[in-house]
Amino acid sequence: MRFDVVSLVPDAFTPLQGLGVIGRAFAAGIAEVHTHNPRDHATDRYRKVDDVPYGGGAGMVLKPEPVYAAFEAIPMLPQRRVLLMSPQGQPLHQRDLRRWATAYDQLVLLCGHYEGFDERIRPLADEEVSLGDFVLTGGELPAMVVISGVVRLLPGTVGSPDCLEAESHSGLLLEHPHYTRPAEFRGMAVPEVLRSGDHGAIARWRQEQQLARTRERRADLLALWQAEQNR
Repeated sequence: MRFDVVSLVPDAFTPLQGLGVIGRAFAAGIAEVHTHNPRDHATDRYRKVDDVPYGGGAGMVLKPEPVYAAFEAIPMLPQRRVLLMSPQGQPLHQRDLRRWATAYDQLVLLCGHYEGFDERIRPLADEEVSLGDFVLTGGELPAMVVISGVVRLLPGTVGSPDCLEAESHSGLLLEHPHYTRPAEFRGMAVPEVLRSGDHGAIARWRQEQQLARTRERRADLLALWQAEQNR
């Protein structure tokens, strides 16, 4: 999988390439990240990438020319998707990460900055993506979240693919609790059923825990899960 990031702060993505299993995936050639700085494509002597907004207002707006130039310099693969990081975008879900990981060979991530970006940058994107109802100083952190979330789903990144299927949000329900040794720690014991060796009972317990935890913490997800079961 190839990731191309259009960003005014490309150095922000360097640590990502050495981060745990994600870093190992990059080292193994499972994925690669290329950064493209619009400032490198600015044509004036000051390498200007922003300007005051038409109609007035606070802050500066990212200009379209250097962003388009940076975007058009990116080698494009046939199966690509262009994502614009924006607080006005659709909230990010696990199903989006899985869709991008399985359907595309290349993701191009456009990172805004300053007060916002010129509206004419929007047509470059196939989708607009938001982490939630809040505003950050730029699109770099959301882009890193997308990269991390997609890379861990690529074949070869995680040792056991089964663990990707049972985790929270993969099947709408939240994940069941996990325990490891010691069997008791500071008065907190591992549930007896998990030490019983009865795999059927363990499976039932985990299912019950998933339902209970989702009901308690995310009633909205439980409603979606119940609707899926009734189809």
